[in-house]
Amino acid sequence: MPLNDSQRERYARHLSLSEIGEEGQDKLLKAKVVVIGAGGLGSPVAFYLAAAGIGTIGLMDGDKVDLSNLQRQILHTTGSVGQHKVTSAGERILALDPAIKLNLYPFPLTADNAAETLASYDFVIDATDNFDSKFLISKACYKAEKPYSHAGIREFRGQTMTVLPGTTACYHCLFHEEGAPAAAIPKGPLGAVPGIIGSIQATEAIKHILSIGTPLTNTLLTCDTLTMTIRKIPVTRDKNCPLCAQAGDKAFAASAP
Repeated sequence: MPLNDSQRERYARHLSLSEIGEEGQDKLLKAKVVVIGAGGLGSPVAFYLAAAGIGTIGLMDGDKVDLSNLQRQILHTTGSVGQHKVTSAGERILALDPAIKLNLYPFPLTADNAAETLASYDFVIDATDNFDSKFLISKACYKAEKPYSHAGIREFRGQTMTVLPGTTACYHCLFHEEGAPAAAIPKGPLGAVPGIIGSIQATEAIKHILSIGTPLTNTLLTCDTLTMTIRKIPVTRDKNCPLCAQAGDKAFAASAP
């Protein structure tokens, strides 16, 4: 469907890019992305996806806005304190673009609701802040065959990678679920760190939808903002991965050494 005049004006800077143009923008408008976590990482991810014209955005988070969140969770305001995060985030997104379709999930992702929640989306954003959720997202995306962006932040540092389940290294390939540390008192992060990492996650989602550029697959990008050191660390699929090396993964079984 051709863009209307309002859309051409709104997305004029995208239309000027040969990698996007009207055809690419139409793909973005038809795309569906779910952001799991509407906090520090989820705020910039969801806001930039909305600004880019992603037509359907899911927001999932069971928490409410706290005053201490506002140092980094830029979708929320002082007036949002006490509101469900997905409600507060949704209001800001619709203020930016009322045409976006929002699906709000004011509860956490669980093993029971994961399959139904992820089923209709093209891409998943892991914007959570604990290991249990990250391992759950890794499992759920593998089972549903949904591409996703992982990210984590702490103090002055952040990391992110993109996963194509069954094809590239997954979160379980890099990190062991057994023995993962329990949640501890948070140290930071510096407020701008999730802005940097979250913006990269949004970019990875857009690249995937448009099939452009080189994704952060089989690559862990790390950023230390104290030294402004950015590294791209090559990673490979683990032949002993408890998730993606299982016998049912024929593609991996055929390629594994």
